Amino acid sequence: MNQLDVVGVRVELPNNQPIVLLREVDGDRYLPIWIGPGEATAIAFAQQGLAPARPLTHDLLKNVLEAIGQELTAVRITDLRDGVFYAELVFASGIEVSARPSDAIALALRVGTPIYSSDGVLDDAGIIIPDEQEDEVERFREFLDQISPEDFGSSNQ
Repeated sequence: MNQLDVVGVRVELPNNQPIVLLREVDGDRYLPIWIGPGEATAIAFAQQGLAPARPLTHDLLKNVLEAIGQELTAVRITDLRDGVFYAELVFASGIEVSARPSDAIALALRVGTPIYSSDGVLDDAGIIIPDEQEDEVERFREFLDQISPEDFGSSNQ
């Protein structure tokens, strides 16, 4: 398993499809995952440290885990089949629960849990951004600093 950091979310044009971009901590690969607008908002909120007036679904799950004393120890992006990514929530008790990567990432950001990807997923979907494109990544980070979660549309969660 390879640890990943969340670079951020953005909207892919022209389809207006949000993506979350992850980067290998000890490597040079990036992992783009297309996600829904609700999850994009949830991830952007968590990255910006924003707390909504009422808990979003991922905030609720974090609160439930705290209330029942369950610690989320890892999020693993485990598979890519037919263009669909799969993930698992791994708890200190040893329990593993299947999850969509976007939901798992949003929860991981809220509780400070590390995110990992299997070698196979990174081999299949990871991309290497050449040095000359690092400026593009920096512009992407600057874009993330300027964008607000509301830019991804409304979320009725």
